[in-house]
Amino acid sequence: MLLALDLSTAHGSIAVVRGDDVLFRSTFQSERSHNAQVFAPLREALAAAGNELTGIVIGNGPGSYTGVRIAIAAAQGIALSRNIWCVGWSSLTAPDLDAPASYTIIGDARRQSFYLARVENGRLLPDLEIVSAEIARERIADCEIGYTFDPKCPLDLPVHSAKPDAAKLAKIVQSLPADELVALIAQPLIPHYLAEAFITLPKRPTP
Repeated sequence: MLLALDLSTAHGSIAVVRGDDVLFRSTFQSERSHNAQVFAPLREALAAAGNELTGIVIGNGPGSYTGVRIAIAAAQGIALSRNIWCVGWSSLTAPDLDAPASYTIIGDARRQSFYLARVENGRLLPDLEIVSAEIARERIADCEIGYTFDPKCPLDLPVHSAKPDAAKLAKIVQSLPADELVALIAQPLIPHYLAEAFITLPKRPTP
């Protein structure tokens, strides 16, 4: 039985999954207050799971830095208290729509740039790109199926608006081969960053 949570967008999602059965599901709109909204449904999810949890899956983005960090902290706390494992998996692989096996995702990468990612069979391909608006338009025009997890479709492109689904995340991870899951458990939980952190250094004080 797996607990899954995704807080990478303003649409929070929590689920408890066992095999094909979704034993608990909760979604909520949080905007910038995941820390205030997540704990009530999380308590309900843990109550629904009882003592049968074997692992936890978090959507590691890309998306809200704060939301993903809150998901990581919550997952690690539960995992330590219950002596179970927790892993991260790309939020982009689990849209709440009846998506095909393969599709393209576009999202706002800030500073007048956009990210383009490809998902195939529940896996995010490693060649995620940060591109200009012009290239984003060209690439989306060439793809068959496009999605965005942004609240507003970037550049008003003809793509489907979706949100991450925690239950789908859990089902993807529970279907992984045993050796791949073991390797994934050994990896640290970190957000999926689109770019290196931008740090503003303080100016030197005037003598």
